[in-house]
Amino acid sequence: MADDIGFSDLGCYGSEIETPHIDRLAEAGLRFTTFYNMAKCDPTRSTLLTGRYQGGPGAVHLAQLTRLAGYFNIMSGKEHFNQWVPDYCRAENVFDHSFTFWATTEYFRPPGGEFERPFYLEGRELRADEIAYEQAPMYKTDFITDYALRWLDEAFEKDQPFFLYLPYHAAHYPLQARPEDIAKYRGQYQAGWDSLRQVRFARQQALGILPPGTRLSPPESNRNRFRGPLLPSYTDYRPWDSHSLEQQDSLDLEMAVFAAMIDRMDQNIGRVLAKLEAAGKLDNTLVMFLVDNGSCPFYSNKIPEVRPGPDSSYWSLRATWANLGNTPFRQYKQCGHEGGSHTPFIAHWPGVIEAGTITHQPGHVVDMAPTFLDLLGIDYPDSVAGHATLPLQGESLLPVFQGKTRAEPAYFISGLDRFRMYRSGDYKIVRLNGGPWELYQIREDPSELVDLAQAQPTLVDSLAQAYEGVWEGE
Repeated sequence: MADDIGFSDLGCYGSEIETPHIDRLAEAGLRFTTFYNMAKCDPTRSTLLTGRYQGGPGAVHLAQLTRLAGYFNIMSGKEHFNQWVPDYCRAENVFDHSFTFWATTEYFRPPGGEFERPFYLEGRELRADEIAYEQAPMYKTDFITDYALRWLDEAFEKDQPFFLYLPYHAAHYPLQARPEDIAKYRGQYQAGWDSLRQVRFARQQALGILPPGTRLSPPESNRNRFRGPLLPSYTDYRPWDSHSLEQQDSLDLEMAVFAAMIDRMDQNIGRVLAKLEAAGKLDNTLVMFLVDNGSCPFYSNKIPEVRPGPDSSYWSLRATWANLGNTPFRQYKQCGHEGGSHTPFIAHWPGVIEAGTITHQPGHVVDMAPTFLDLLGIDYPDSVAGHATLPLQGESLLPVFQGKTRAEPAYFISGLDRFRMYRSGDYKIVRLNGGPWELYQIREDPSELVDLAQAQPTLVDSLAQAYEGVWEGE
């Protein structure tokens, strides 16, 4: 899993960013054109790992299911749950080995010595100088992978089936990357966001990875309606040509660092694939890739005197670059609009998934737990940690993997708090910052350009009641 990467930020989904290892999975596997997350870090992880939109005691972690089936469980990366996820689901309780951190931390070890938030090995807090790494200077995306590879070797030695959960932090802020990776992209973004959105959209059309009927949303429609103390201007849109050459150079650097972070993540995914291939495991392993939410517009700079990239910097991406990442959709991370909740999703499984296939069948991270049950061939447990289990809310993706048509789930939910969405059948309602519900015929209008709410208020009310009913039934 990646973090804060837009629908168009991978090569196999239309980007100029080089992601050859992820592209390899796509070319030999299956790509979804419509797959939903929960539009923000912690709810996506909570829903993906439990098969629930919300829960509490009685929720079952994916690793508890794989453990029931005799799997060796490994996690390395970002944990970050919602508060409703029980403590018994913490990594140290459900994985045989875990190296984790909670929410945002730097990528390089800061000049002051310790990271903003601690890392944990099997639940034990580590000092920065206790973290094992292979390449100096230590860089988070690299050493997350180092731990995963070490434990894969242990799984191979045991000759035990394994479940590896590898949630990278890339390309979540802060914008920090190795100089050699930044240099690869420096100058590539001088064309500007307006031109590059058009280029990416054309690539997406040529690749066939857009939902049918998708149009490119105009940049003016991508203004969010919420601001915070650190983010006074991240909603502002300005044409690229309105910036001076000096400003364009600085903006190019921002995006070059972001691209470098994705590139480095792909390099590390390549290390994992090489490990599987060398062990003769790749062709017998289901590999899945997705993102926790759309690209993030929370532009800020905590250290203005330092440009993005090095260990002493702390920048985040601005909305206009995030808008590029979310091509062709509207809005961003946290929002239930497609730009916030629509993720690339790739599944690679030789012998089961036909190479190079694309599906327009919609899916959601809530479908992961039912899929695991199907794959493992086990029954959902009746109890967990002394509690009766809560029922799963998704549906298995296995029929889609097998090239079949599955019965579409009755509904999908996404978005954070005042930015929720509810999709059922051909229609979707979504609100922005607690505003009125908007209504879209989502199959005909995937970019959400024509709001039908005023024309069909009865349908809006019906869908809103259905949405509320999901929570009232909990």
